[in-house]
Amino acid sequence: MESASPHRVPLTICEASFYSPLVEVSMHSAAARTTPDNSLARVASAVHSELACVEARIAEQTAAFDPAIEGYVSYAVGSRGKRLRPIMALLSGGAVGQISSEHIDLAVVVELIHIATLVHDDIMDEAERRRSQPTVNARWGNSLSVLLGDCLFAHALHLSANFENPEVGRAIARAAREVCTGEIIQTQRRFDLHLAIDDYFRIIQMKTGSLFAVAAELGAVLSGADQKTALTLRDFAARVGTAYQIYDDCLDIAGDEDATGKTLGTDLRKGKLTLPVLMLLRSARAVEKERCAELILEGNLSEITRLVKTAAANGALSASIQSGQDLLREAENKLTGLPVNSYSDALFGLSETVRELFEEVRA
Repeated sequence: MESASPHRVPLTICEASFYSPLVEVSMHSAAARTTPDNSLARVASAVHSELACVEARIAEQTAAFDPAIEGYVSYAVGSRGKRLRPIMALLSGGAVGQISSEHIDLAVVVELIHIATLVHDDIMDEAERRRSQPTVNARWGNSLSVLLGDCLFAHALHLSANFENPEVGRAIARAAREVCTGEIIQTQRRFDLHLAIDDYFRIIQMKTGSLFAVAAELGAVLSGADQKTALTLRDFAARVGTAYQIYDDCLDIAGDEDATGKTLGTDLRKGKLTLPVLMLLRSARAVEKERCAELILEGNLSEITRLVKTAAANGALSASIQSGQDLLREAENKLTGLPVNSYSDALFGLSETVRELFEEVRA
């Protein structure tokens, strides 16, 4: 495959020179209490050298842009997230074959698409903080941020065109379209109290599950897996990604801003009816439903948070968490036919990490 970037760092150089905080956490995790962060570090340790390359490559993408906007790009890509999508791509490739430089390319592309969506999400939600720092829109305004998100999308799709197999680039483009379509439908259905739970699942499968899915599927394809195996990994990742979005939606309504480092409550304020809210509406008695609807339309976060946590509402938050955990069990069942190795074990571990995140929200 031709270089997807003129600034690619060889794997051997990455391993020798790039420091990854994930590696440090994993080395000390045995002495630390079990947390989702420690669990993710153990999962990531299976591909720590490859993740180091991904981090280096992401940081270097600023050089592909006009010098006038390099600073904005650097700020957008520089705040480190969980890197779940790159981890999914790398582990899927390793589970069924050999991890190559093409997997690094794939991991970079899917993360850039994800970052672009976050830039746009923060604009629409008027979020002020993400990953414990001001959002792009909080620093430079909506107009510049929209264009920056567009630039990141375009750059990711440009990189995806460099894969030797043109179907890889096409699959990435389709996934990007799915993500944007899901976001449009969610925006279209804001403040829609008649939104069905099935409609909610369709939206989050598109806006979140699809990028997880393509990362895993193409990770397998690049390792030479047959179509059945690639689709199995796709199904696994789609469920994990959808479950992760349910977790994020629960966190938005029941989490702690100081702990998460990002603005919470934006979904409710912007009329996005997420699973805990829909569960609350479904479980409320007729006499209570009208009052719940009023609170939702008012964006009364504190009262809605109280209601989704109370047993009187039949545990809307608990029911949402259970739905996410059911998806994780379904996902894990998809892996039973894979080869047994450290990468497939880590895929199970990735699912378990999301399960632990749910338990933190429940607490």
